[in-house]
Amino acid sequence: MKLSKLYPLLALPLLIASSCSKEKSSVTGWNYNDSKNGGFEVTKYQGQETGPGLVYVQGGTFVMGNTEQDVMFEYHNVPRRATVSSYYMDETEVANVHYREYLYWMVRVFGTDFPDVVKKALPDTLVWRDELAYNEPYVEYYFRHPAYDFYPVVGVNWLQANDFASWRSDRVNERILIAKGVLAENPSQVGNDNFNTEAYLVGQYEGAAGKRPVKDLNPQGTGTRHVRLEDGIMLPKYRLPTEAEWEYAALGLIGNQPAASEERISDRRIYPWNGTSTRYPKSGQWQGEFLANFKRGRGDNMGISGKLNDNADITAPVKSFWPNDFGLYNMSGNVNEWVLDVYRPMTTSDANDFRTFRGNQFKTKVLDADGNPVEKDSLGKIQYRDVTQEESANRRNYRRGDVRNNVDGDETSNVDYKPGQSSLIDDNARVFKGGSWKDRAYFLSPGTRRYLDQSQATDDLGFRCAMDRVGSPSGKTMKNGKGGNNFPSEKGKRKMKG
Repeated sequence: MKLSKLYPLLALPLLIASSCSKEKSSVTGWNYNDSKNGGFEVTKYQGQETGPGLVYVQGGTFVMGNTEQDVMFEYHNVPRRATVSSYYMDETEVANVHYREYLYWMVRVFGTDFPDVVKKALPDTLVWRDELAYNEPYVEYYFRHPAYDFYPVVGVNWLQANDFASWRSDRVNERILIAKGVLAENPSQVGNDNFNTEAYLVGQYEGAAGKRPVKDLNPQGTGTRHVRLEDGIMLPKYRLPTEAEWEYAALGLIGNQPAASEERISDRRIYPWNGTSTRYPKSGQWQGEFLANFKRGRGDNMGISGKLNDNADITAPVKSFWPNDFGLYNMSGNVNEWVLDVYRPMTTSDANDFRTFRGNQFKTKVLDADGNPVEKDSLGKIQYRDVTQEESANRRNYRRGDVRNNVDGDETSNVDYKPGQSSLIDDNARVFKGGSWKDRAYFLSPGTRRYLDQSQATDDLGFRCAMDRVGSPSGKTMKNGKGGNNFPSEKGKRKMKG
């Protein structure tokens, strides 16, 4: 498929500040985008494009937490109302072929000088081994054989999933700049001379110049310049979704809204579909078919010969089964999925009810004596450091750089702590959700949650990526970029009456 079909705006000329008409500032009266007025540039932003693989998820309020009895008696996900902003979510889990594309790039760019970096990115194919099962064929074939190309990648830990998302962000933005003509194809990138979005934005990556450079309107400039964040061309970062975002997207409650004019949802959902059954309820050719890939009972992974109930003994292709009302596949079953959050049992009274998340480790760029970012590292990335206690001391919105264990009930936070208590849960325990091919139906409910150390991996745990939506949260305004309820002016009202 042509890139212009994936990115509609990319088929147009370079629509950034240098091509805008001369509009006046409403506070100074000076022209924008006019080199005679100093060259201050303002982009006519056309709205955020949907990146490759993503689906738009309009945010809103929902009840986060368990929707049925907590059969594990953990009581760590008590229902509470929360709001998530609009964002984008991968339509499917990341597949083996996607992760192999990542590894191929890593070998090509870092394989000679940094073999340990490549080794660090490899999935653990030994997760398939079991002491009392013959799973060696999966060890050998599952990740690399083309028969499993579009099956979800497993054996990837939380840290590796984040590294993949970071790599994906840079490759997508590089492709955008190439399509715009700002950069040219450069398959010879090696070592730290590779495209990194942040390094490019701070002027520490040049690349091969394209045939349509960006014109610089600054009269003291060089005539051309790098694309800036203010141009609105490049996309935000791919990342793992937060637990709240993942659960909201999985529930797909937009399908339960009775009418666009009403602000209510008729009921809650146990699964990403309505009803209490894991089978398709309506009459027709699909009636009775399983809606997710899961383990029905002990020794029953796929039903009987001649009538396989979910048609998958282990995982299934990422576009199998019924997508939910946001168009997302396998939000229940197939593989569990990593989310960003650090795990804590306490998730209720002290959690923020807007964009709730536990896991913040605030960082800042490493700067030189002149206040500029220091030279990028050996892998071509901008260097960051942790925000210190002293830098946070006088702030009102946070008092520490690392707040992963803030108000979590332990001795440090002094909330409901009892002397002598201890826990195996630490700041490296990460949440995963969704249920998998080897789980019972209980774990298919988006409200259920479990955790694993961020450095570990399993044969039933994968991931998908998310992306922030910038600007208006409403899909109706994606073309004009406006937000809020825009009522007509008094002059407009008179015209409407007349």
